[in-house]
Amino acid sequence: IGAAKLVVVVAIFLLTFYVISQVFEIKMDANLGHIFARSALDAAAHSTKPPRYKCGISKACPEKHFAFKMASGAANVVGPKICVEDNVLMSGVKNNVGRGINVALVNGKTGEPVDTKFFDMWGGDVAPFIEFLKSIQDGTIVLMGTYDDGATKLNEEARKLIAELGSTSITNLGFRDNWVFCGGKGIKTKSPFEQHIKNNKDTNKYEGWPEVVEMEGCIPQKQD
Repeated sequence: IGAAKLVVVVAIFLLTFYVISQVFEIKMDANLGHIFARSALDAAAHSTKPPRYKCGISKACPEKHFAFKMASGAANVVGPKICVEDNVLMSGVKNNVGRGINVALVNGKTGEPVDTKFFDMWGGDVAPFIEFLKSIQDGTIVLMGTYDDGATKLNEEARKLIAELGSTSITNLGFRDNWVFCGGKGIKTKSPFEQHIKNNKDTNKYEGWPEVVEMEGCIPQKQD
C-alpha cells in the first residue's frame, strides 16, 4: 500500500509539473510573440515616419546651401521667428524680437549667426536702422521679418538700402503690412525669397492686421 501511495504521489507531482511547464511555455511563447510583434510594428512605424529636415522645412537642401524658415509676427501678439540651419536665431521664446523690423545676419560662407537686432518703426527712430544697414559686410545673408508695424518710420534711404539687399517689396511696404525677406549684402540680382501681404481691412485675418506670412528655402552658400 505504501508503495502504491508513493507511485500515486509521484504521478500527481509529475502531472502537475507537466501541466505547469506546458502553461509556462505557452505564456513564454505568447510573451515572445508579443515582443516580436511589437518590435516589428515599431520598426515599421519608424521606417514610415517622414524624415525631418533642418528648421522643419519640407525637403532637404542640396549641398552648399543653407536651410532657412521664417515667419512674420502675428498682429501685435506673437513675434516673428527666424531659423537658419536648424538654429532658431530669433523668436518670442528667445525673447529677442520686437515691434518693427527684426533682422538676423548670417555668415554667407559658414552659415553661422553674426547678429540679431530689431528696430521699432512705429515709435522709434530710423537713423540707427540706417546705420546698421550700412555696416553690414559684403557676403552676409540678411533675413528680415516685420512685427506689428514695420513701415511707418521707414524713409527713402532705408528703403533703398534694403532694396540693395535684393528686396522688391520694400518700396511698397506700408503700415502694418506683413513681410518676410531673405537677401544678401552685395547681391547682384533681386532675391527670390520674399513674401508680402498688405494690410487691408477687407481681407485682414486679424482685426487691424493681415495674416502671418511664412517662407522657407535653401540659400546658396557664398563661394570665393
